[in-house]
Amino acid sequence: MPHLALNFDLAPQDAVRAEAACLAAGALAITLSDARDEPVLEPLPGEVRLWSATRVQALFRIDAPREAVAAALCRELSLVPARLSFAVLTDRAWEREWLRDFHAQRFEQRLWVCPHHETVTQAGAAVVHLDPGLAFGTGTHPSTALCLEWLDGHLQPGSTVIDYGCGSGILSLAAAKLGAVCVDAFDIDPLALLATAQNADANACAAGVRVWTDPAQLPGPADLLLANILAGTLCSLAADLATLVRRGGALVLAGILAEQADVVAAVYAPWFDITLANQSGDWVLLAGKRI
Repeated sequence: MPHLALNFDLAPQDAVRAEAACLAAGALAITLSDARDEPVLEPLPGEVRLWSATRVQALFRIDAPREAVAAALCRELSLVPARLSFAVLTDRAWEREWLRDFHAQRFEQRLWVCPHHETVTQAGAAVVHLDPGLAFGTGTHPSTALCLEWLDGHLQPGSTVIDYGCGSGILSLAAAKLGAVCVDAFDIDPLALLATAQNADANACAAGVRVWTDPAQLPGPADLLLANILAGTLCSLAADLATLVRRGGALVLAGILAEQADVVAAVYAPWFDITLANQSGDWVLLAGKRI
């Protein structure tokens, strides 16, 4: 069934107030999106970040009274009618729409991340089957790609691995596919742990990938710890993460902007011989050996 879509730019209105006004006018769903192709980094727990130019799209029944809806929103949000635009949103198989531009990607020599609707035919390929979902991580972000490339080139078969901040579980699955004997995954987001468990099962890796709800219960020390989070969080976790890596073991840190690299490296220096291992655009990967 088609729907009626109402679009308007948010600023300077408050997002919560705008959402409430749309719902009060009969909206079935509200989406906030970027109007200027402006990146927003991963928020901290409980934090909500919006773009400086945010667009609101509210979906209504196709027979919703346009003039009455527009009048209600203009009155409630102090909008001028010219800022509102209506369009008919035709019915499509939305559950498949997002797959159109998501294709198999290779990272270094053997490692591939492949959606379930495609097949990798390369001999000897280590293939992670993964579709975009609720949790962060499909290999399209530079920080994730840097980690996947590092794993393909450096992971030793038979290693034990900790994936701290696992998101979708993509790094856990990649490590398992490349020969890790055991991968322990942790994230503060319950949806991430659910996604990791489901993706491990879909990749026949459930026996080798374990999810943990409490970081204090993570077994260790491991041969390798991966943490693709954010620079500030990585700095606050340095002492804790150091205890999870065996002497001589490896540490990989990502989610770090180039201008943050020296600060993060200095924080980890008491426990690791750490260096800048790779860079992609503004994002860097730090790798180190436990002292």
